[in-house]
Amino acid sequence: MKMIKNLKNLSSRKKLLLGAGLVILLIIAWLVGKNLPDGAQGPGQRMGTVAVEVAPVVEGPIRDLGLFSGTLVPKSQFIVAPKVSGKLEKLYVDIGDRLTNGQLVAQIEDEEYQQQVIQAEADLSVARATLEETRTGVELARRDLERAESLHTKRIMSDSQMDAARAQFNAQEARFKVAAAVVSNRESALQAARVRLSYTRIKAAWDKGSDVRHVGERFVFEGALLSVNSQIISVIELQPITAVIYATEKDYFRIRSGQDVAVSSTAFPDRTFQGKVTRVAPLLQEASRQARVEIDISNEDGTLKPGMFVNAAIEFARRDNAKLVPYSSLVQRENRSGVFIADTENKKAHFKPVKVGIVEGENAEVIEPADLSGYAVVLGQHLLQDGMNIILPERMSGPASGRQPR
Repeated sequence: MKMIKNLKNLSSRKKLLLGAGLVILLIIAWLVGKNLPDGAQGPGQRMGTVAVEVAPVVEGPIRDLGLFSGTLVPKSQFIVAPKVSGKLEKLYVDIGDRLTNGQLVAQIEDEEYQQQVIQAEADLSVARATLEETRTGVELARRDLERAESLHTKRIMSDSQMDAARAQFNAQEARFKVAAAVVSNRESALQAARVRLSYTRIKAAWDKGSDVRHVGERFVFEGALLSVNSQIISVIELQPITAVIYATEKDYFRIRSGQDVAVSSTAFPDRTFQGKVTRVAPLLQEASRQARVEIDISNEDGTLKPGMFVNAAIEFARRDNAKLVPYSSLVQRENRSGVFIADTENKKAHFKPVKVGIVEGENAEVIEPADLSGYAVVLGQHLLQDGMNIILPERMSGPASGRQPR
């Protein structure tokens, strides 16, 4: 009997727990149904109410900006290297030094090259003396030939003697031509020796760009033994300086040479540098699907340095009197983009489909409808359906600029 009584008590507790759970479920269902949007409620259910925040629809400027990141590189860069081998006797510049076009930057020991010039000058002197000697021989041979021709005409000289005189003249003339060729050869050798000697004085020279450059890197020190084309220093151009960015297909076809660019760097957060697009690559890299774009930036004070990370903003379009709504107010309803406009008198929200244009920062341009006005819901809009009741803030705050709703 006692066991039967315990079973009855247990059954009563279960019934009580089941009843309490059912009541809780009903309460939860009622609360959820109360806050469901109008389209989700069944017939006869009361429309929900949502507390919202609003911001005015305004008119103002907006820009279509392309934002890119990139790296600064020198406008131009080249390596100074010797054309002859030898010991580096003097290095006149170092890292960071300012260079002018044609400036002497290094000196290689030149004793050997000076001796080559002296030897070439001596060889040229010998060749010229030989040329003068052969010139005299040619004159003598010409006179002998003329006398022989006169005698041969009078039949005083035989044909064989005439042929010998003519052969002698031809031989002297040939020796003269050889001596003249040797002189030309020695003159070329002397010129080459002088050029090699000039190569021991190493200069930094360029044809295009600004007249002022800087030493970017130093690769050797004085006393080093240099071979031909050994790197001595690198020379870079910093005015203007070039920013390299990469554009994807989305922006590539909107970028043109000559477009203005605003460039900024985290190293100088309070400054904006002005640049222009100078080159756009005619192809997109197959691996990255991006194209290289070069931007020249004025850098007269040398503030910007190669290797710095920069951000670039290219303005593709601008509207001075655009209809603007907060970007956060945009929602999707039935595959349509739109905003909820607050009816401040009746405390209701009405969905307005819109066609969005430029988006910049927190603002979006509304192209259609042109007569959009009032206050757009910026908080709570995702819970709304067309015609729902709303609870407005006691004091509706507009944007910081103080623009009035239109």
